[in-house]
Amino acid sequence: MSKECPDCHGRGYRVISTEVCPQCKGKGKAKSVDLMKISQKDIDSLLKNGAECEKCKGTGNIENTEPCETCRGLGKIYACRVCGAPIYNPDEVEDETCISCSKSQHVYALDDSCDLKDVEAGNLYHGKVSSAASFGVFVDLNSHVRGLMHSSNVEVPPKVGATVIVLVKSIKAGGKLDLIPKTLQKYETIELEKELPVKSSDNIDPSMKGRLVRIEGEIIQVKQTSGPTIFTISDEGGFVPCAAFESAGKRAYPHIDAEMVVSITGEVTLRDDQVQIEVMSMKRLTAEREAAVRARVERVIEEKAAPADIPFLIESEIMEKLRPKMLHVAREIKKAILHSKPIILRHHADADGITSAIAIERAILPLITEIGGSDAEYYFYKRAPSKAPFYELPDITRDISYALEDASRHGQKMPLVILVDNGSTEEDVPAMRQARVYDMDILVIDHHHPDEVVDQYLIGHVNPAHVGGDFGVTAGMLCAEVARMINPDISETIRHLPGVSAVGDRSEAPEAGRYISLASDRYTLKELKDMALALDYEQFWLKFSSGKGVIDDILDLGDHKTHGRLVSLLCEQANGMIQEQLDTCLSNIKSQKLANGAIMNVLDVENYAHKFTFPPPGKTSGEVHDVLCKKNPEKPMVTLGFGPDFAVIRSKGVLMNIPQIVRELREEITGAGVNGGGHLVVGSIKFVEGMRTEVLSRLAEKIGSTEVEY
Repeated sequence: MSKECPDCHGRGYRVISTEVCPQCKGKGKAKSVDLMKISQKDIDSLLKNGAECEKCKGTGNIENTEPCETCRGLGKIYACRVCGAPIYNPDEVEDETCISCSKSQHVYALDDSCDLKDVEAGNLYHGKVSSAASFGVFVDLNSHVRGLMHSSNVEVPPKVGATVIVLVKSIKAGGKLDLIPKTLQKYETIELEKELPVKSSDNIDPSMKGRLVRIEGEIIQVKQTSGPTIFTISDEGGFVPCAAFESAGKRAYPHIDAEMVVSITGEVTLRDDQVQIEVMSMKRLTAEREAAVRARVERVIEEKAAPADIPFLIESEIMEKLRPKMLHVAREIKKAILHSKPIILRHHADADGITSAIAIERAILPLITEIGGSDAEYYFYKRAPSKAPFYELPDITRDISYALEDASRHGQKMPLVILVDNGSTEEDVPAMRQARVYDMDILVIDHHHPDEVVDQYLIGHVNPAHVGGDFGVTAGMLCAEVARMINPDISETIRHLPGVSAVGDRSEAPEAGRYISLASDRYTLKELKDMALALDYEQFWLKFSSGKGVIDDILDLGDHKTHGRLVSLLCEQANGMIQEQLDTCLSNIKSQKLANGAIMNVLDVENYAHKFTFPPPGKTSGEVHDVLCKKNPEKPMVTLGFGPDFAVIRSKGVLMNIPQIVRELREEITGAGVNGGGHLVVGSIKFVEGMRTEVLSRLAEKIGSTEVEY
């Protein structure tokens, strides 16, 4: 490539000064001429014009010059046709290739985003022989560009499938490429892709259908269909599905997987009125480019994940102290959604746990759908109840199993686990340790008495005990406020849930009365209690199912008429079964007065209560306790429902610390296998069946030595 030097105008030198010719004294004519040395033509010119001065060539002036610095005396500006660097050595001008490039030729590898317009005659390209004919072989430079290597230029035709280096000799009419094979000892490969600006997914809309675009982001899901492979890409603008087709049902780009950062070039198409990119080219980004994309995405996500720091629905000194931790948890949940990380929401299977989970669910599902599309809930969200008030090993085993299946099937990340109304106690640690093996992050919003040991396994922990509160501030109250920080738009929808939580967990905290009053314009106290009972009853039969739909109807989050009929029916059935259980149990209660003046009521629920039906042992013990407390309103009361290997404790007016009692029993009674926990005055204990008598006796002693309020 060359052009005339702009400084010397093609002369190769520049004039620095001019002086009068010393030979002709400025006249331009010679003083004498040797007629024997000139031709007939020159004689004719001499006779006509006179003799020309040889020194100044008839100009009468002598120019003093120096070589042009710009073109180095060549008169033209030459540039290397490979790298574009300027050429000053005349020896290099002939093939217009600089010394560096002539020693190491540049061979272009055409990206699939390139077309014929990106090919230049005279350049070298990598290719692959795709087919052979009698007149030559066809070579693919990429999936869209093909040329012919004519047999006249080939001594030994390469086999189909062979990789070759070719020179594009010419581009003929109709876009036909004339290729010549080249054998190079030393060359440098240059990846050539179509020059397109990088677009954010939120700037790609249906009006761009048919346009070629480039995006950069992280693979969050890989889904193989019977046709194309669908790669879901997350960037600073959100997400966009990208379809790549190898052949029907065959995995495209098998080396690309979830959590990799890629650059994708493709055509904007529409599928079900939603934007989709038909992939032409996909490349994994590494090193500096990967870091730059991650940093760009993370910066935007941090901004979008900012929670709403809004006033609480009620006044609460405890929650105001917890506000920083609640904001932190809300931010982490939003960040997980924006990173398209699956979420597993685990909750205790009672009214408090269910209302806690539903509040969070109502906040995050619109965001998950907004980021991930209409089917994102199916892939990125799961809600599951836990029978125990802690994260049991069966729970984590199921969660890990499902997560690994999703990672294998859809290329998804490992999930964020949110534990509500459980997760604060030492009993949660074995499950949390398993979660850590698989890098599963865990958040906890709970009101059970916390053990410090769990915090090392969590990325966020909200518990009223951390700021001087107690279990009276229920998980349902905390979760409703965290949900509003995540998504303020659902405030009106969920404002009655803390009231249901309060009556379901029999909270006597000031916050309970305020939340119940907050919902009084829509529901009476009895209606809130009926919802709580209906939740407990229905969840008993649902067992490990989330009960999506029916739980919404119980909480009046669907059709109001259906809600009324359903809650009425469920409460009728639940109360009938509770009454039947009470009729069976009350006559089999054994009571004794303890050393501290408290009355201990003991019920063998294994032998004197209906099994495998509603109410379960914990609920049965609670109902019995309520009846006995009404009969003795002024006396401290403890009710102990026990089975072969467990005991359920309910108390009133007795200042126990059940988690502490459990730890002491475990240390004091060798071979009993004691574990358990719960709230300070409400909880459960497990032990081995053969040590039941000793454990219950020692438990009664400890309760009898506890302070009472009356």
